[in-house]
Amino acid sequence: MIEFSGVKRMRVLENLEPKRVFYYFEELCKIPHGSRNTKQISDYCVEFAKDQGLMWYQDNDNNVIIIKDAAPGYEKAEPIIIQGHLDMVCEKTADCTIDMEKEGLSIYVDGDEIRAHKTTLGGDDGIAVAMALAILENKTLLHPRLEAVFTVDEEIGMLGAVSIDVSMLKGHTMLNLDSEDEGVFTVSCAGGNVAECVLPLTKEAYSGKAYEITITGLKGGHSGVEINKGRANANVLMGRFLQEIADKAKISLLRVDGGLKDNAIPVSSTAWVTGQEDILKKEAVSFRETLRREYASTDPDIAISVEEKEAQNVGLCDRETTKKVICLLCCLPNGIQKMSMDIEGLVQTSLNMGIVKTTEKELSISFCVRSSVASEKEMINRRLFSMMEQLGGTCHITGDYPAWEYRKDSKLRELMIEIFKEQYQREPKVEAIHAGVECGMFAGKIKDLDCVSFGPDLKQIHTVRESMSISSVQRVYAFVLEILKRCKE
Repeated sequence: MIEFSGVKRMRVLENLEPKRVFYYFEELCKIPHGSRNTKQISDYCVEFAKDQGLMWYQDNDNNVIIIKDAAPGYEKAEPIIIQGHLDMVCEKTADCTIDMEKEGLSIYVDGDEIRAHKTTLGGDDGIAVAMALAILENKTLLHPRLEAVFTVDEEIGMLGAVSIDVSMLKGHTMLNLDSEDEGVFTVSCAGGNVAECVLPLTKEAYSGKAYEITITGLKGGHSGVEINKGRANANVLMGRFLQEIADKAKISLLRVDGGLKDNAIPVSSTAWVTGQEDILKKEAVSFRETLRREYASTDPDIAISVEEKEAQNVGLCDRETTKKVICLLCCLPNGIQKMSMDIEGLVQTSLNMGIVKTTEKELSISFCVRSSVASEKEMINRRLFSMMEQLGGTCHITGDYPAWEYRKDSKLRELMIEIFKEQYQREPKVEAIHAGVECGMFAGKIKDLDCVSFGPDLKQIHTVRESMSISSVQRVYAFVLEILKRCKE
């Protein structure tokens, strides 16, 4: 086995059960493995496969697949894919001296939890890799053919899942060990894409008095998991305000900008306009009170201001172009478009007007489009295309990834529910999420994939306060072994 630092360290987790799971987790923690820095940890997995005499594949992106033949008596069973990702989010405190590009983590046990000193722990998703390695190593377990798939760069866009070649896999049943709540089975996720709508602007040079309109104080949030919370979108509110004042204050637009990420609900938006100052300020006060009534529960601190500015030789949109911009901000769809009929409370289709940006030549509006039904995602894209075409603009689609659609006939899900009730004496929670996960990528690559995502309790992932429950790992590992044991038919 490869040694990475040349320094022998006292094993912090050597007294924990299951021993080999925590042995491999500690080994992985010694290896720097942030996103885009996965060569060492990928090579470690390859060396493991060589030592165990297992078939392995490693691609140029550092994705790794390790295959283990079925145990005696399981030769005719459907192969099982065990999947997790190799990379972690690297965050540390301001006073931390660890170079996370070159050094491993300093982990410790705190009661029932494992933590890292002043850094993220990487339980997401190091524990999945550790469990898989322990299973692959164990020659006494009962199991079908096992196909362990370790992807890279999940944390920065599921890049490894996008690029990986799965043609050597025979399995159509997958255990994804990349969830953070024990007892929760995720069985569906949204597919998505980024849609960028671009409108050419007709402008003329302008110098003189202008007014900066700013909408702030919103809560924002993740456009997938928090789109159902009814929070205001600053860009949408700006379009609404500009529409209200367009004729009253005789405005012309210089620019409008808001939002930083297409997958984040924007918390602020700014527009520069010319127009009648007294009307602008009066309407801003009235509009603020309207919004505070409408969003009293979700965004009680909404603020809107109008400040006089001096514009120096900037582009001013003509009245017709101003109307087109306002039309886009007001009329392009945003937010929840449809709820699921199969899973109560699940957002099925949505889009988020995440980024609005103005240059001297054009206005661009970037949407994060999501749906767990592929045809509905395409329908949203077509609506955006049609609207932009009517106004003389264009729409470009990038970053498309498939949905992981809910299977009503999942044999794996029903088996896992049965085993869970026996082990835990309670029902698991079965849910779908309105966000992208790697299961969606694999569902697009493997026909009729039957998959469930689950895992042990991890708290505050992606932060320096991240922790992993030891007892939860113990229970989930025993649960995984029982699933493999019962997958004989």
